[in-house]
Amino acid sequence: MAGPLEGIRIFDMTRILAGPTATQILADLGADVIKVERPGTGDDVRGWGPPFLKTPDGEEARLDSVYFNAANRNKRSITLNLADPEGQQIAKRLLARCDVFFENYKTGDLAKYGLDYEQIKDEFPGLIYCSLSGFGHTGPYAPRPGFDLVVQAMGGLMSITGTEDQQPVKVGVAAADLMAGMYCNVGILAALRHRDKTGEGQHLDMSLLETQVAWLVNEGMNTLHTGKPSRAWGTAHVSICPYQAMPAADGHFILAVGTERQYRDLCAFLDRPDLAEDPRFKTNADRVAHRAECVAAFSEITQTQTIDWWIENLATAGVPAAPVNTIDKVFEDPQVKAREMVVEMDHPVSGKAEKFIASPLNLSKTPPEYHRPAPTLGQHNEDVLGELLEMDAGEVAGLADRGVI
Repeated sequence: MAGPLEGIRIFDMTRILAGPTATQILADLGADVIKVERPGTGDDVRGWGPPFLKTPDGEEARLDSVYFNAANRNKRSITLNLADPEGQQIAKRLLARCDVFFENYKTGDLAKYGLDYEQIKDEFPGLIYCSLSGFGHTGPYAPRPGFDLVVQAMGGLMSITGTEDQQPVKVGVAAADLMAGMYCNVGILAALRHRDKTGEGQHLDMSLLETQVAWLVNEGMNTLHTGKPSRAWGTAHVSICPYQAMPAADGHFILAVGTERQYRDLCAFLDRPDLAEDPRFKTNADRVAHRAECVAAFSEITQTQTIDWWIENLATAGVPAAPVNTIDKVFEDPQVKAREMVVEMDHPVSGKAEKFIASPLNLSKTPPEYHRPAPTLGQHNEDVLGELLEMDAGEVAGLADRGVI
């Protein structure tokens, strides 16, 4: 089955996580993603381990970390030395066969290789050129490097994560990176649609900081309208109650009462009409205003039963609740299994089937497909250069000998 992006080719010069996760999504949907890496070392994340994949004899593959494999399936890897003029020419010849150029170099770095947008836009007028940097190509911070941790701090996310009585806490995965990649994909697909209608390419100047600010959503809007910054609420919600971790007899579980109907259903299930009619708790606004009393009243009840008891019975009552799963339990969850969120593909490094987290996109006509695991460094040099530039094996070997690839 052909993916919806079949026929779209992406020249992928992104590293680490934000860009690679974005292009992996596009690759899952059928785009031909050519990952361009530095000869010898490749994407920095290749070395971010342990854990690493292991060869059949049990040795760690130090250029094939599990981290790298999490964000680079369905791609083809080529190596290219952009400091070499011949490497720069090969890059341009490949760009002539591509629809999208996606890069996440520090602002201005590609100019020294002749690959800045302003340098190539006239030569490739239909090219979609997506730049993803820490702070964008304008403004006082444009020259600075940016990483997820930096942006989680600067963009306000860290101030509302964790609890007030602890040191600053980041989200457990690189959320700023991941969301930036998602926004890039929306922009790329919109730009492709525009090109379909006009033939014109364009430049996407995307940044980690701006996307982080954009997805502050209600917390950001609250500050804009009140002038007051929010705080770290732990598992609680600034605008809903009870909506947080609650004590059980054997630990904690999540109780998420998001509507007035769910609150009434909770009180009915507990056979506590007094809590439903208490003027302090009658509406969500009342409960938020009397948060401490509300949480205390329900905590006294919830700690009388086990986590499993609450999850099972609250589900029957129609009240949202969940265990606080460790990640190993996530992959054992029957719903996660039913939705087939783990796929296996044979990997050339280990010589066996390796597990990958599947795409969450469920398209009825054109679902994601899994053609290949993350590539080894330069695995497709001969394939890509032969297919797109009509180089034979001898020419490719010559490039390798000269340090171009």
